[in-house]
Amino acid sequence: MNRILLLAAASAVTFASAADARTQMRAVGSSTVYPFAKAAAERVARANPRLGAPVIESTGTGAGFKLFCSGVGERFPDVSNASRRMKASEAKMCAANGVAQITEIQIGLDGLALATARSTGISGLTQRDLYLALAKTPFGKAQKARTWKDVNGRLPAIPIRVFGPPPTSGTRDSLNELIMSAGCETNAAMVAMKKSNESKYKTICQGIREDGAFIQAGENDNLIVQKLAANPNTLGFFGYSFLEENQNKLKGVAINGVQPTYQSIAGFSYPGARPLYIYVKNAHVRAIPAIRAFVAEMTKESAIGPNGYMKQLGLVAAPNNVRARSQQAARQMSPLNLASLK
Repeated sequence: MNRILLLAAASAVTFASAADARTQMRAVGSSTVYPFAKAAAERVARANPRLGAPVIESTGTGAGFKLFCSGVGERFPDVSNASRRMKASEAKMCAANGVAQITEIQIGLDGLALATARSTGISGLTQRDLYLALAKTPFGKAQKARTWKDVNGRLPAIPIRVFGPPPTSGTRDSLNELIMSAGCETNAAMVAMKKSNESKYKTICQGIREDGAFIQAGENDNLIVQKLAANPNTLGFFGYSFLEENQNKLKGVAINGVQPTYQSIAGFSYPGARPLYIYVKNAHVRAIPAIRAFVAEMTKESAIGPNGYMKQLGLVAAPNNVRARSQQAARQMSPLNLASLK
């Protein structure tokens, strides 16, 4: 048995012996997954009062993985919620700290929704428009756009002001991958650079301007909703569930001609469609019984299916085969092959 596995085994034994110190399950991570995890935790608490109410914290995906991967034992979270898949670098951090057995479960789909106040005079943008508006150095050149008309002559002369997530958020990673990189790659030279100089490509294609046109709004998506409603002609990125809950205040902005809706996200026609996950620390499962109850609730057909109660919160059901795989992983706690991560 190698050193990492020995460390994980020793930590698990220590944690089990100290289980009385923390009997409540603790989950950290994505603000997008938070409403779904909170709803599941409330149901677990009602159905199993003796287990205690699971504690759900909204820290952002990246910060959640940092906490989750810091070690095995009562001081460390049991579950990490994520609005993107775990990265290879995060898996390496987990392994270095003895977190060697992790179960990955996809709970459904979400959209990186672009929205604005209902009175805003912008109705549609492309990934290229958004990249040109938000990039620090669009296609490697100085950023000069001040209004949307500067970006695309067909757009109104409204100042560019976009609220969005900070670098610690999985939603920021999705913005980089699904919007910024996709818009940047409409330029053939950038596609070539991705192969020849990936570091420079990332700087140009994923670097976001810092002159006030893009405003980091923290990990609280509700704050972005409030800012948009109070400031017409501003735009914002957040999880689709928050748009679904605030249709009376906000409207979705089409990207590439596709509106963010349940149907467009489920069919992946909306450019911001993305899977959502929970990650379970297997070494904690025996010591904290609420973990299995929580994971079972997060994968029930009555929760995440096409007619599940989480649909009302904005969760988009994953395809049948994905849900079946998630339910099997929840039952068996099948460890993730960390080498499969990128």
